[in-house]
Amino acid sequence: MTAKTGPLDGVKVLDLTRVLAGPLCTMMLGDMGADVVKIEAPGRGDDTRAWGPPFVEGESAYYLGVNRNKRSVVLDVAADGAKEKLGKLISEADIVIDNYKLGTLDRWGFDDAWFDREAPRAVRCSITGYGASGPDGSRPGYDFILQAESGLMSICGEQDGTPMKYGVAIVDICTGMLACNGVLAALHERDASGKGQKVDVSLFESSLFMLANVASNYLIGGGRGARFGNGHPNIVPYTVYETKDASIALAVGNDGQFGRFAELVGYPEWSEDQRFATNKDRVNNRQEIDRLIGEALSADSADNWIARLQATGIPCGRINSVAEALETEQAQARRMVETIDHPKVGPVRVVGAPFKFSKTPATFRRHPPTLGENTEEVLAHGFAGSSSGGSGDPSEA
Repeated sequence: MTAKTGPLDGVKVLDLTRVLAGPLCTMMLGDMGADVVKIEAPGRGDDTRAWGPPFVEGESAYYLGVNRNKRSVVLDVAADGAKEKLGKLISEADIVIDNYKLGTLDRWGFDDAWFDREAPRAVRCSITGYGASGPDGSRPGYDFILQAESGLMSICGEQDGTPMKYGVAIVDICTGMLACNGVLAALHERDASGKGQKVDVSLFESSLFMLANVASNYLIGGGRGARFGNGHPNIVPYTVYETKDASIALAVGNDGQFGRFAELVGYPEWSEDQRFATNKDRVNNRQEIDRLIGEALSADSADNWIARLQATGIPCGRINSVAEALETEQAQARRMVETIDHPKVGPVRVVGAPFKFSKTPATFRRHPPTLGENTEEVLAHGFAGSSSGGSGDPSEA
């Protein structure tokens, strides 16, 4: 009996996506064991293949980071017979994910009627900029533009500074995760009904959903949203403070924690001060309490404060660089850095899977494919062409 490659072992995914949101979604499905076939345009393939430096042996780090556990097929849909080949793969797939402009699949002949006739069990997920309806439905979507339009940028940055984007394409990343959630829910429903359905996910809706408590502050309390630097709109103290030698992040979530914190730093009277006794008081007097805390923490080193604060159950942490974070003992213990062998690059270090399954662990079976690496086998044999794994033994997370 062949060992399962993950909880989605046997699920076939046709990946018609590029850049980040879609490829992240399909990589997650692949990590969970799904067999993912990625369709790419001739000559250039996924846009991110050219996004660098850094490049290693002609492969971009960006592309390598979100395309493991896939096979690459080059297909020019405009060429003679290509639509028939694509249709065959769609009809075999359990899940079909695209991030084409709205209506592209319909124009190629793969409309609702075609799916009802040729692929009734397929779960279809369309990732677009603004969704399948509304006045902006036909607009293309870009992470940076959606961060601006959604209000996310308006709440990021220093209070008196300019609006700032996140350091990663956070809307694309969250959209990819939400698409994965939606697809898995639709796949579960298909088990009951026997029929697939469409899942409509957009960067626009994801970015509004990401506003979370800030959106609720406006919808319920009328708060317009503001920038607080590293601070929190509803909780104080909850920001970055300077110690004698480095910055630390401090997150005091309730009044009990604040009382313990005040005592630890040598000012127990703060918890009885009418300006600071409750979180509401501290939010209303944010500048004064932040100033006092900054003065208190400047008396000792970051390591000493972190040790004392954590021992007292007060949330805090060192502000690491990306390199420091990925090399921590905790990251290693949780296998959040994995190594995959690549035929051109050699060993490639990648970020591991953030989900851990007790019975069917995530696996890393395939290197991020070179452009068109699997075209011949897949077009000749469909998903059955060498679908069982990649080079070498799979590693598990």
